[in-house]
Amino acid sequence: MQSVMKHAWNLSEKEAIRLQEEWAGKVSLETPQGWKVRRAAGADVAYDKNEDRLIAAVVVLDAETLEVVETAAAEGKPSFPYIPGLFSFRELPPLLEAFKCLKTPPDLIVCDGQGIAHPRRFGLASHLGLLLDIPTIGCGKTRLIGEHEEPDGERGSASPLVDGDETIGYCLRTQNGVKPVYVSAGHRLSQADACEWILKLTQRYRLPETTRQADQCVKRELGKPIS
Repeated sequence: MQSVMKHAWNLSEKEAIRLQEEWAGKVSLETPQGWKVRRAAGADVAYDKNEDRLIAAVVVLDAETLEVVETAAAEGKPSFPYIPGLFSFRELPPLLEAFKCLKTPPDLIVCDGQGIAHPRRFGLASHLGLLLDIPTIGCGKTRLIGEHEEPDGERGSASPLVDGDETIGYCLRTQNGVKPVYVSAGHRLSQADACEWILKLTQRYRLPETTRQADQCVKRELGKPIS
C-alpha cells in the first residue's frame, strides 16, 4: 500500500501545526455509499526502552471472524520529538513503511489514538486516513480533549464527547462494567459508523481486536534481535 497524499516529514513544530490546520479541512465525516468491510486493520507503534528503536506494525483481520489475515512490521528510530497534539508526526512514518509491506489492503483502519477528537480536529487516525485514502477510526484508551457524561454500564452505551458546541466523538462502553473507550471518526466515516464498527470489533475485550492484535505484534517484534 502506498500513500495517496504526501507531505514532507522534516517539519518544525510550527510547520506541523500549520499542516494539521490546513489538512483538517480535507477530512470527510461521511461514510462512502456502498462501502463494505471485508478486512479491518489495526495499527500500533512500540518503543524499545533500552535502544533508540521503535517497531510499527499493521495487522489485518477478517472483519467477520476477526481472524488474522496478514501482519506487517517495520523497524525504525523516532524522527520527531514527543509533542502533545503532534503524535502522528512521530508514529506515522514507520507505520507507513509497515503499510507498504501489506499484500492485503484493508477496508477500514482502527488506530490506537484519536481521530477528530483533537485540538485541531486532526489526530493520528485522520492523518493516516487522508494519507492512505481509507476510512479510519481513532479508538483511544484515554481522552485527549472534550467533556462527556459517564455512559451507562451496559455494552453499547455511549455519551457524546463535546468540545465547545461540537461533538467530536463518543465515550463508548464496549463491554458490561468495563472502562469506556474514546471513539472518534478519523476520515471517510461518520461518527455513528465509527462507534458501530468499534462495537463489532470488540466482541470479548475492552479494546477492539484490531488494536489487541497490533499491540501483540509490536511486542513480539520488539523481542526479536536487532537486525
